[in-house]
Amino acid sequence: MSYAGPDFEPPQPRRPRRGPLTVALAALVPGALLGWLVYETVGGSGDGGGAGQATVRSSPPSVPSASGTPTDDAKNPGASPSPTTASTPAPASGPLKGKVVVIDPGHNPENFQHASQINRKVNIGTNWKECDTTGTSTNDGYTEAKFTLDVAHRMRTLLEEQGATVKLTQDGDRPFGPCVDERARIGNQAKADAVVSIHADGSGAGNRGFHVILPGAVHAGAADTRAIVGPSRDLGERVAGRFVAVTGSAPSNYIGDGTGLVTRKDLGGLNLSTVPKVFIECGNMRDSKDAALLTSGAWRQKAAQGISEGIVSFLRG
Repeated sequence: MSYAGPDFEPPQPRRPRRGPLTVALAALVPGALLGWLVYETVGGSGDGGGAGQATVRSSPPSVPSASGTPTDDAKNPGASPSPTTASTPAPASGPLKGKVVVIDPGHNPENFQHASQINRKVNIGTNWKECDTTGTSTNDGYTEAKFTLDVAHRMRTLLEEQGATVKLTQDGDRPFGPCVDERARIGNQAKADAVVSIHADGSGAGNRGFHVILPGAVHAGAADTRAIVGPSRDLGERVAGRFVAVTGSAPSNYIGDGTGLVTRKDLGGLNLSTVPKVFIECGNMRDSKDAALLTSGAWRQKAAQGISEGIVSFLRG
């Protein structure tokens, strides 16, 4: 698999090329972004992690160094430190001052204990679907819900340092859910400038890589995504481009035809959104090589950084 291509070329700030994604990558280099990034060599795990290569890392005092080896992380994913779960006020200034970002950590660690509640159907505009699901896990039992919440915490720290007001749809502070319709409603009521839902896939072994899910044009029942299709694609392309650049991961080899972008009309979290929103499946938990990345605290920090940089690029235009 190639990490480059017409939609996923690495950033070239000195010789920018035309096109929405390359412009998005170049937009991240100058200005205020340099104030929150430092260069540090981070060991990777697996053949997609860029082991031993210098990558851009965030190193604020409140963010852990995540320097544990991937081997240790894979054996005990919970041992990797993560930023505090307590919400902190956004800084008074910064390039994202006045911007609202909603991060939607997919699923809930306690969903499995509330089967009847999460199995009830909710209206997603086009049809009715389950309130939520338990999500997937690695073969060793590291759950998608734990992964998504950890990445969300790391993203919140990075984005708040840029002046953004950051809200989470759930913070492990409720017994289950929220349901997919409520997840969309939280972003809508916050009048979010961008919403990203964090996930990891549960496909077959050998299926590797990430993909970003974009909303299709839906106009049915309570759903009307027509106004957000364009800006959501812009957001998704920028997130995908920065995710490649920072994590070294390749676009999915099993969906998206190598672009890392997929459009869907069957997800309530997208159908019911009235603000720009995308999902990202950061990797496949059922593949051993992807699982080694997803269970690494160092890689999760890079994933959070890549997604956050894509959001910053989108919000700064």
